[in-house]
Amino acid sequence: MLSKVLGFIFGKSPDIFDEKGNVVHKLPPERWKAWRDRFEKNPEFDWRRHQGTKREIKKQFKKN
Repeated sequence: MLSKVLGFIFGKSPDIFDEKGNVVHKLPPERWKAWRDRFEKNPEFDWRRHQGTKREIKKQFKKN
């Protein structure tokens, strides 16, 4: 009972850090594989080959 009250008042310790204080994502291996495949197989999501938005550049100034 006391631990519940203290947990409510001071909050719970986060479950995302390891012993050294690093962030640890506790996801199953299937999720990591799907994430890697998404970026490696689909060029739309490949940040290494990203070239920014491709659009036509229009001249804004008129010569008089």
